[in-house]
Amino acid sequence: MKIAIATRHNLPDWEQDDQPFFQALTDAGIQHDVMPWDSDIRWSDYDLCLLRTTWDYQERFEEFTQWVKTVSQHTQLCNPETVIHWNSHKGYLRELEQNGIQIAPSVWLDRGQAYDIKSIMAEKGWQQGFIKPLIGANARECCRFNSDEPGLARAKAHIDRLITYEDLVLQPYLSTVESFGETSGIFFNNQFSHGTRKVPVQGDFRVQDDYGASDFPYQLSDAEKVLADKALKYVCDHYLPPGQEQLLYARIDFLHDADGTPYLNEMELIEPSLFFRHGGKQACDTLVSAIQTIKNNGVINE
Repeated sequence: MKIAIATRHNLPDWEQDDQPFFQALTDAGIQHDVMPWDSDIRWSDYDLCLLRTTWDYQERFEEFTQWVKTVSQHTQLCNPETVIHWNSHKGYLRELEQNGIQIAPSVWLDRGQAYDIKSIMAEKGWQQGFIKPLIGANARECCRFNSDEPGLARAKAHIDRLITYEDLVLQPYLSTVESFGETSGIFFNNQFSHGTRKVPVQGDFRVQDDYGASDFPYQLSDAEKVLADKALKYVCDHYLPPGQEQLLYARIDFLHDADGTPYLNEMELIEPSLFFRHGGKQACDTLVSAIQTIKNNGVINE
């Protein structure tokens, strides 16, 4: 078995979390080549292309989506094109909400429209707000603000600058992210593998390594597991191609209300950090076994 592992050019030197997984592939006798997703190679030479650290795709979105379509014609892409396309725009959260999966209260701001942020915040009774684009990652263009005159002016300027070319979402700011953080469950073949809790530096909301956040092993609560299972089932029922029944990998992120109620914050089905440092060898071996199962079941394009 020979697989391609898609990454990006100039991956930061500190990103080493996948190294134990790569070793597990080697131990299992699976040849793997790690290369930038835009490499000029024959993708048909590989049994499977596994998306991992393609962390520049948001800035090259149209190019990336064309690449996904092309590669899918030559080898098995994991996760598949249908899932990647659905998951690349956070409007999927609106769809999940409409199908009974709890997300944070949200106001959807469609590109090209005008919005009165002061009236929306007053109507909702939110004292703090949070704005983020529906295509993005790593806290790009996120805005936390207070519902006072300076805060509303800053939020209005933020929306006005982006709304001509981006869809946005407005939510109440869940301040528990500053203390408890964001929690995540990592799943392989729809089965829970391990969890992590990401805590930002004091006073910040950004839970990514880039901003100095810390992360710890975490066991999902029963309520989080219920949300995760419902979301995974929904995606598999509606977006997997014929012959596939499970997502090879998924990371599901949660934020929490003041009383501890979890909200599904994001489903990361394209290129998530999988926090193997918290899952250990067992998590690496589980993903390797899942990859081998794809081959054994004959799903891989021949």
